[in-house]
Amino acid sequence: MNKPKIISLMGPTASGKTAFAMALADKYPIDIISVDSALIYRGMDIGTAKPTQDEQKQYPHKLIDICDPAQSYSAANFRHDAIVEIENSLKNGRIPLLVGGTMLYFKALIEGLSPLPAADSEIRQQIEEKANRLGWQAIHEDLKKVDPVSAKRIHPNDPQRLNRALEVYLITGKSLTELTEQSGEALPYDIKQFAIMPQDRTELHQRIEQRFLQMLDQGFEDEVKTLMQRSDLHLNLPSIRCVGYRQMWEYLTGDVSYDEMVFKGICATRQLAKRQITWLRGWQQPITWLNSDNSETMLNQIF
Repeated sequence: MNKPKIISLMGPTASGKTAFAMALADKYPIDIISVDSALIYRGMDIGTAKPTQDEQKQYPHKLIDICDPAQSYSAANFRHDAIVEIENSLKNGRIPLLVGGTMLYFKALIEGLSPLPAADSEIRQQIEEKANRLGWQAIHEDLKKVDPVSAKRIHPNDPQRLNRALEVYLITGKSLTELTEQSGEALPYDIKQFAIMPQDRTELHQRIEQRFLQMLDQGFEDEVKTLMQRSDLHLNLPSIRCVGYRQMWEYLTGDVSYDEMVFKGICATRQLAKRQITWLRGWQQPITWLNSDNSETMLNQIF
């Protein structure tokens, strides 16, 4: 039996994914499904370059605005939700189009999830008690001994991920890195994968800078001030650690100057784009690369 066909459109931040997806929707019966770990949060619109309300009315995006910034949302949550949206789209005789730059989500969806253990409240409590006595830096050092790869990836001030990584080791005797390398259930569809970016990397850097400055003009500072008024939001949450939000938060708390915030925000976004491109270059499955400088040629390459 032939598997149902779906399309994925990957790419670094500011590469033009959203605009191209909407252009595709003008010509073909597609449903846009967001693959972005920042666009899931409500009230975080400007700093995530979320499609405007008018754009979303004309081009509905699934899996946008599905979480409060205080909530946690995992790759497993995304895989479940994305498969539901894909099935709904296929049942309606339409074409699911996965669009975004969160490569971990793409990996979880396409390759499946590794068999990680369920949370153990007793072990988590033990880790938290030690952190309360000695600080999360001590937990980070413990993780470094048993899983140096995860320790390098997880910031010492990220208690949620530190706790989970160490918890996995204490439950299974195997590191999170080792377990996540094991393959899970593959996606049961025939997926055509595309990656979009400008031909010249310098142009991408210019787009990133221009977009960050536009966000500032559009009221990004006020958006983060509104988030800061909430007592349940803080800098250690995945939502507030999103690129741009962390730097603006640090500026508003007086840790950096305005100019430093702008510089760090642009640099952090460029570093994110570099990581995304590196991931795409190393992606083992076949990808068709699209040059975002030529939209008409890209449209013809998809279908």
